[in-house]
Amino acid sequence: QVQLAESGGGLVQAGGSLRLSCAASGRTFSSYVMGWFRQAPGKEREFVAHLSRSGISTNYADSVKGRFIISRDNAKNTVYLQMNSLKPEDTAVYYCAAGVTLTLTPSLYNYWGQGTQVTVSS
Repeated sequence: QVQLAESGGGLVQAGGSLRLSCAASGRTFSSYVMGWFRQAPGKEREFVAHLSRSGISTNYADSVKGRFIISRDNAKNTVYLQMNSLKPEDTAVYYCAAGVTLTLTPSLYNYWGQGTQVTVSS
């Protein structure tokens, strides 16, 4: 079992930055691949980024490539999402997820956090 808790969301102006954190409980954090997803009102949950157990392999949605950076600190059981050059269309609830396979498909992740709201004003 892994419990995930996101933090760091908030209200920011377009062009600004936010850093999301996702703290994991348990002693097996490093055995999971980690992903960030987001869901805007009336839309399906969509892939944002994921990274491998070691943190070496990463993948990003085209919409955030070059602006967002995913990273992890296995010693701290934490995964991060650094979001730069934020746009109003980035407004959503952001979720972290833990799984065993690097995939873009939300349903294939095993554990989810409760989400943190990110709002980008124009």
